[in-house]
Amino acid sequence: MQDQRVLVTGGAGFIGSNLANHLATDNDVIVIDDCYLGTPENLVDDVEFAERSVLEDDLPTDVDAVFHLAALSSYAMHEDDPRKGARVNVEGFVNVVEQARQDGCDTVVYASTSSIYGNRTEPSPESMDVEAHTGYEASKLARERYGEYFANHYGMAMAGLRFFSVYQGYDGAEEHKGEYANVIAQFADDIANGESPTLYGDGTQTRDFTHVSDIVRGLELAADHELAGVYNLGTGEAYDFDTVVELLNEELGTDVEPEYVENPIPESVYVHDTCADASKIREETGWEPQIDFEEGIRRVCAQYTAD
Repeated sequence: MQDQRVLVTGGAGFIGSNLANHLATDNDVIVIDDCYLGTPENLVDDVEFAERSVLEDDLPTDVDAVFHLAALSSYAMHEDDPRKGARVNVEGFVNVVEQARQDGCDTVVYASTSSIYGNRTEPSPESMDVEAHTGYEASKLARERYGEYFANHYGMAMAGLRFFSVYQGYDGAEEHKGEYANVIAQFADDIANGESPTLYGDGTQTRDFTHVSDIVRGLELAADHELAGVYNLGTGEAYDFDTVVELLNEELGTDVEPEYVENPIPESVYVHDTCADASKIREETGWEPQIDFEEGIRRVCAQYTAD
């Protein structure tokens, strides 16, 4: 993507700021964020920032493409206030897309979630049946349906990307997320500081960990190719939490044992295993993950191992 005017909602957050900073090299990038989960400190100077809510009128949607990443992005946030979750994740989505449509923008790439696949050790294709077990998942499925509406009724290019366990580490924009950061970042920081990482259950749960730089490339390619529909963004490989701790210890030169605790999240809604089938976006854009897991672990640990 070059010489475009783009809007990134939630662009001061973890994934959004990585995307905005990347795109700002060759494009005119505007970020809006209400600073509930994001901070403008994550952004480079070339990015234009405005503290705005996706529920407001008169948003800066006179752009060539919108990347809609703004969301309440955890199970707990939606359980604390389901109505706020629906307003931000569903009404906010419709509000931004409708303003963009009225301003002549017909390319929108937005964040969905892989959580809707439930527990899957086999790669999950986009065509499989999905269910909502949490308010968060329900809100993301609602986005996909509204995306379908805007695509079918108005001919807009609406691409929903189902992210799989995105990570970067605390030396990047993930640090400000704290307890909401990916477990790799949390575990690495604990181990580097001699503290036992806390693992729910027995540590056998698995995730398709996908580095944020690969997610950013997928988002950009989705806009470049004007994709429509839903697409997985994940590596197709999954690692259990015990292995994550083992590899972090190996990279950090430490020997910190994890602490196993009872899972506070109900079993009926906790996603134990995830794995992506990313063949659809690969076939349509050529996207491939470039950061394998071992390299990702090295990058996460680099801030602690640098001389």
